[in-house]
Amino acid sequence: MKFVHIADVHFDRPFTVLEEKGFSEIRRLEQRNAFRKVIEYIKINNIPYLFISGDLYEIEYVKQSTIEYINKMFNEIPETKIFIVPGNHDPYIKGSPYANFTFGSNVKIFTSKLEKVECGNINIYGYGFEDFYMKSEEQIDIAVNQDKVNILLTHCALDGAKNDDTKYNPILKSKLQTLGLDYVALGHIHKPCYMDNIVYPGSLISLGFDELGPHGMIVGDIKEETKALEIEFISVDEKEFIEIEIDVTDILSKEELIEKINDEKMPEGKYIKIVLIGNRKIELNLLGILKYLTNPEIIKIKDKTKLEVNLNNLSLQNNLKGIFVKRLLKKIEEEKEDKEKLERAIEIGLSAFEVGK
Repeated sequence: MKFVHIADVHFDRPFTVLEEKGFSEIRRLEQRNAFRKVIEYIKINNIPYLFISGDLYEIEYVKQSTIEYINKMFNEIPETKIFIVPGNHDPYIKGSPYANFTFGSNVKIFTSKLEKVECGNINIYGYGFEDFYMKSEEQIDIAVNQDKVNILLTHCALDGAKNDDTKYNPILKSKLQTLGLDYVALGHIHKPCYMDNIVYPGSLISLGFDELGPHGMIVGDIKEETKALEIEFISVDEKEFIEIEIDVTDILSKEELIEKINDEKMPEGKYIKIVLIGNRKIELNLLGILKYLTNPEIIKIKDKTKLEVNLNNLSLQNNLKGIFVKRLLKKIEEEKEDKEKLERAIEIGLSAFEVGK
């Protein structure tokens, strides 16, 4: 059996990181185009199953027209059985599109109750979110029929035992491995991750600079006779988010730094974050630098430098900056175990003084 597995599309996400440069609407169009590529691949290759493992849309922002667009795409592949499990961003709640919209007859939307759908020699299990959080993992007790191909869809934090992960359907990988499933189609983690037959495809497109690298879909094939699994990742994201490091160690002025960034050869067709590294001799106003950069695809600047200044000399200045440095240097003397943190606080504070200029 051949299938396509996607997750975390997040239709109608605001893309606030791109808004200032006017790219947020463009990114939403790129998102639609990536989804269209998935549908076209299924159509051309006669793929009988499409698995969508949660967060298909953003329930807080999704428009009726977007739901109708999604359904229109589904209607273009009427011979493909489409299975959807709701995630924490698109839970099956009262008033949600999953509850109120009539999708095509080829679409199955699971609820929070574990359910099995039999498709001849294939059993497909699924359950999803009925709220923005789900803490229980009791629902994955499945008695599979080993004479059939068995597939589970859910949206979860695999081995999520810390912090917020416990709110998002935490499941132990070891638990899944005992169930005898042939493929586990997960969603929630935005980076592609393959653990034998337990698979996160990652977000369909990158949603920001914390999601570097290619994004797309999983194409799979399970041989019904042998249960052998073959999977392939196919990128559908037209425009990646990337980081480029710029060393400022030898830079002596803000103007020189702006010129250095503008002269840097950048890859085309990317959303770019500049990461400043090295020992800097100048104080930085990142927003002030960003507005003078000539490449519109540079979206963000991050400062990972260390400030190379004489703090003792600064502390002698008879102004707010001097008082600020003097007080924190005193704290460093008193609290030696927090020296690194306090030194970073001085750097951030000095950058704030620069922004105010």
